[in-house]
Amino acid sequence: MKIAAATMDGESLSQHFGQSKGFVVFEVEGTKVVGRQFRTGADTPHNDGLCDHGEQSGARGHGGILELLGDCSVVLCGGMGAGAAQSLVANGIKPVIVPGSRTTDEAVAAYISGNSVGASADFCNCQH
Repeated sequence: MKIAAATMDGESLSQHFGQSKGFVVFEVEGTKVVGRQFRTGADTPHNDGLCDHGEQSGARGHGGILELLGDCSVVLCGGMGAGAAQSLVANGIKPVIVPGSRTTDEAVAAYISGNSVGASADFCNCQH
């Protein structure tokens, strides 16, 4: 299974999915991380202070992120708009909100050990 952790710097978990600069993608077998890769190209209109409500395709909307993460089962982040969450779910990717400040390694360790849960109530409803 592959788990993507949104990040701004390659190390800490991003507090906003749409503003992430990239994703650390962890290859997980059972409860063990067996590989990791950094993927860039998560540039979205949110990075420019704009919101397209997921309507754009390509690298500047949710479509670009979905292409980037298409082989992942789960996406971890500190916060996410409801539109992005719905787009992920519609494409078979489970969005998970991880509370508090953590590194991507800590977030993935918490998730695979069962200590991190997300709920739809955690998603931002601010027109994202």
